[in-house]
Amino acid sequence: MKLYNTMTKRKEEFIPLHEGEVRMYSCGPTVYDYFHIGNARPFIIFDVFRRYMEYKGYKVTFVQNFTDIDDKMIQRANEEEITVKELADRFIEEYFKDADGLYIRRADYHPKATEHIDDMIAFIQKLIEKGLAYQAGNDVYFDTNAFKDYGKLSGQSLEDLEIGARIEIGKAKRNPMDFALWKGQKPGEPAWDSPWGPGRPGWHIECSVMANKYLGETIDIHSGGQDLIFPHHENEIAQSEGANEKPFARYWLHNGYINIDNRKMSKSLGNFFTIRDISAEFDLEVVRLFMLSSHYRNPINFSRELLEQAEAALERLYNARDNLEYLISNAEDKAPSDEEREFLEKLPEFTADFERAMEDDINTADALGVIFELVREINTSADKGLSANAHQASLETLNKLTGLLGLLNKQKGKLDEEIEALIQEREKARAEKNWALADKIRDDLKKEGIILEDTPQGVRWKRV
Repeated sequence: MKLYNTMTKRKEEFIPLHEGEVRMYSCGPTVYDYFHIGNARPFIIFDVFRRYMEYKGYKVTFVQNFTDIDDKMIQRANEEEITVKELADRFIEEYFKDADGLYIRRADYHPKATEHIDDMIAFIQKLIEKGLAYQAGNDVYFDTNAFKDYGKLSGQSLEDLEIGARIEIGKAKRNPMDFALWKGQKPGEPAWDSPWGPGRPGWHIECSVMANKYLGETIDIHSGGQDLIFPHHENEIAQSEGANEKPFARYWLHNGYINIDNRKMSKSLGNFFTIRDISAEFDLEVVRLFMLSSHYRNPINFSRELLEQAEAALERLYNARDNLEYLISNAEDKAPSDEEREFLEKLPEFTADFERAMEDDINTADALGVIFELVREINTSADKGLSANAHQASLETLNKLTGLLGLLNKQKGKLDEEIEALIQEREKARAEKNWALADKIRDDLKKEGIILEDTPQGVRWKRV
């Protein structure tokens, strides 16, 4: 499998540090609000990557953190007159509701920053002892001049990064690019005791500490959005490699930006959408398919029209699955024909093509293309009188490939049973030549978005 490594700026063969294992850290949300459509992209993409690596037989340990102490969190908690913890607990719960709606699997570990304060203090002390950090009042800063490789992920020198940087007012930083490891307490802020006085950790230190704690000093993969390359991931590297004197992550994966109607997403432009906003109009499985329809490193444009196209595409996949299930239950038992044998021999090619796409830097767009080629083949073969075994093989292939992308999660429920009952009632009416009742049932179902199709194999139905 080849992955594009942001560190080396090229595709590289993936070779895990420990054979058969993948240790992966992906940056999670700051839980002061519902997460937005831009956050959803890395959550979905790297969920698919995890699924695929497990499919290939790897034991994957996946960590995604929650930032539950932060300037924005303090500000919002003060506005709502609640504690930061109450705010965090609320939006962690809301995160899982939306993530579940997107069919994002839970990480093996979801560590919270506030539960690892002691670990962070010990890590900061280690950096100070190594001459990589210094105390300024009640604050502690990382000394970027003391880490010779600073800037290697973003591909910029320290001198280039310093251009336009400003020293924060009231901060005794040695260098404009130095960043806070520990922030001394300000009036009204939550704080923890430390050797440098009461305060709280900086943003960057939490990921270094939690990756180290749950995955080890060197991990296989670190992932996140493109916006995290600098400064967040750059600073993680400086902290982790400075403290441990070992490579932090072997592969760095970053997804591209999302534009809204071809414009950068921004609250000031009024085109900022949370996943909760979108769920009011679209099933979130539609959003998942949409996110997978473009290569993860490319920018992607988000619009209502494109979501509607994704909705239609998802419906096509469900219809293919439902038709196969119908054919399996209604097909005749018979010996396979030459045409059927040829069809069955072709099915494994779809799996092979899907795997080739996924192993070329997680190309979900091409992988989806393979699935829709499979659907075309399934639809073409539907009226050829194949046996139930052939349709079952098609269904198993479709379910396997869509499952690897986290699609086709919904099963037939009570509403589907009611539809089947109405279809049976309509068939009985037709057999009794009660055409008025048969037509009424068909028209009533149509009003609810259910289309009936009379075929030689019986009645099929689909939603429109």
